[in-house]
Amino acid sequence: MSKTAASPVVLQTDRGRLEILPALGGAVGRFSWDGREVLRPAPAGTGEVLETGGFPLVPFCNRIRDGRFRFGGRDVVLPPNLAGHPHALHGQGWRGAWTVESAGAAEAVLAFDHPPGAWPWAYRAEQRFRLGADGLRIDLSVTNTGDEPMPAGLGFHPYFPTRPGERLQAGVTGVWMIDADVLPTHHVDGPWGPDWAQGAPTAVSSLIDHCYTGWDGTATLSAPGGPATVLTASPDCRWLHVYSPPGADFICAEPVANRPDPFHGEDSGLRVLAPGETASVWMAVASG
Repeated sequence: MSKTAASPVVLQTDRGRLEILPALGGAVGRFSWDGREVLRPAPAGTGEVLETGGFPLVPFCNRIRDGRFRFGGRDVVLPPNLAGHPHALHGQGWRGAWTVESAGAAEAVLAFDHPPGAWPWAYRAEQRFRLGADGLRIDLSVTNTGDEPMPAGLGFHPYFPTRPGERLQAGVTGVWMIDADVLPTHHVDGPWGPDWAQGAPTAVSSLIDHCYTGWDGTATLSAPGGPATVLTASPDCRWLHVYSPPGADFICAEPVANRPDPFHGEDSGLRVLAPGETASVWMAVASG
């Protein structure tokens, strides 16, 4: 039977430990492998999902300019959901409480049911967490539970702690440039700023909060003298959004199935789900 859990759900194997925070956006509170923190551990007792190790993006990824768009003849206005920021961000799942559908030693399923509101479509999202022989896999899905077509995009927002000399290598071929509101302006082919395709330091002198295109589905974080972290994702996650603030002790490498501001441009990655239809993506994190 499903229930909302105020305390973490813990999965444990010989090598891995995962703590899930159902009441805090269905986020990851902690993921360690062989004793190493692979995702950023959340501070004890935090009530802010932005301080966790990662959270789901559903039913859209990144920003929608001013929270406004038109779909199916309907004008939609979403309220801001990040303090001091005018643009709707990452959907509703990360700001809601999830229910625990099942939990075992190495696998758990969480669900989030959204009734029509400012986002005028009903949907059900599910996350399946699994600790396997190689690491962690998270499957994320969304089902249109309403009676009319619904736009949908899915993704993940993991935070990786950085080590001295940390580098990111990711098979990307281009990037969306951004304006002062971190919304896309124009696309650039080839490398720009850190050349992630060749591998580049995660320590930066100016903000990186960009959506990279042509991603081949694999990204690797490595540091001298330590194991690598390998991120892989499903083919629908055609974009890798990288968030690396100057001076931060983390980097976000986010597999996403839609680019930022997806209602205001072509080839956005958004799908249109018929009533009863489901979209799904997955992400795997392994420590080498």
